[in-house]
Amino acid sequence: MSSKTEAEVIIGGKIITLSGYESEEYLQKVASYINSKLEEFGRLDSFRMQPADKRSVLMQLNIADDYFKAKKQIDILNEELQNKEKELYNLKHELIASQIKLETLDKHVKELQNEKHEDAKKIVRLETELKEHNK
Repeated sequence: MSSKTEAEVIIGGKIITLSGYESEEYLQKVASYINSKLEEFGRLDSFRMQPADKRSVLMQLNIADDYFKAKKQIDILNEELQNKEKELYNLKHELIASQIKLETLDKHVKELQNEKHEDAKKIVRLETELKEHNK
């Protein structure tokens, strides 16, 4: 298990010490995300006019909304990945079946070529016998 990390971050203009098992970089990234949300909402007059507790709830709802949308996107991508893996699996099996069929056909072609070669030798031998017999 990783060691606990502490990082001082600035959120909403205030220095806050965050701690967790993630890297300091990650904790700074989280703080940056919160600051971008505060800035985004801070530009809205309707948000700034709300009492602090309501602003806090609106921020929490918005962050939860972002989370659930991201989670849904991950679920969609995971499903697409599973479908692609199934498709790849099926294509590999199809390829193997085609390779086996090709090998079988190649073997059959060689057998037919050998038969043709033997038949050609037989024809030459019979033609020779016929010529000798007609003499």
